[in-house]
Amino acid sequence: MTTTQIDSQYATGVSRRGIEQALVAAGKHLGHLAPADLRLLEDFHTMGRVATTQLVELSGITGGTDVLDAGTGIGGTARFIADHCQCTVIAVDLTDEYCETADWLNRLVGLDDRITVRRADVTDLPFAGATFDVVFSQHVQMNVADKGSLYREARRVLRPGGRLAMWDITSGGHGELGFPLPWADQPGLSHLVTSAELRAAVESSGFTIEAWNDLTDQAAAIMATVLSLPPDPLGLHAFVPGFATKAENLTAALADGRLRAIQCLARADRT
Repeated sequence: MTTTQIDSQYATGVSRRGIEQALVAAGKHLGHLAPADLRLLEDFHTMGRVATTQLVELSGITGGTDVLDAGTGIGGTARFIADHCQCTVIAVDLTDEYCETADWLNRLVGLDDRITVRRADVTDLPFAGATFDVVFSQHVQMNVADKGSLYREARRVLRPGGRLAMWDITSGGHGELGFPLPWADQPGLSHLVTSAELRAAVESSGFTIEAWNDLTDQAAAIMATVLSLPPDPLGLHAFVPGFATKAENLTAALADGRLRAIQCLARADRT
């Protein structure tokens, strides 16, 4: 997707204001926020914090790990990693509004000394080769038509033996999807491939797959449970227009296999 298309999908002009209003409505004091206070509204991907926690554990991040959160959104994953693993994180996103909101939230919860946010394209990263130990990528490639550029860049900035930790949605290979979806309000903004095609793109970019887990059933069950809960002031609806409809369409497609949820850990080849 072009910058204009990304902005049309994600930049609403109200991200910060919507989140601030949601925090106040939930009784949070903006001057005394902890990272955990943001948990319900900052994980803009299937299964939310559950998926992030699973992937962090799988990737083996420690306090000395250099991490790139590629496609950070409003920064939820970067904040969780920095707080949970006590490490520093570079976070990039193509949407100015998301970068600004991420910076603001990092300051609110006192993690701005561990997280650096930069506006950047994940297919053309502004970093030298062999800079990071882990590249984290959650629900990014659905908006990227050129998967090869995405994963070749991830491989380039990783040190030999470094890890690509990925949580993404793929096509199930059958059936028409209902729109809008969380990453695309219309079909032209969605660039899905099948699980096999995505795996081939990763492997051909200089990675060896160490874990490739289809968690579709778990994702569908958790998303259905989330949708059944009473509304909470703190939620992704605070900054994602039409989120309820998008989540319902996603959950239905996961439940009947039109979409698949894939967790991956890949090792950068040492050659």
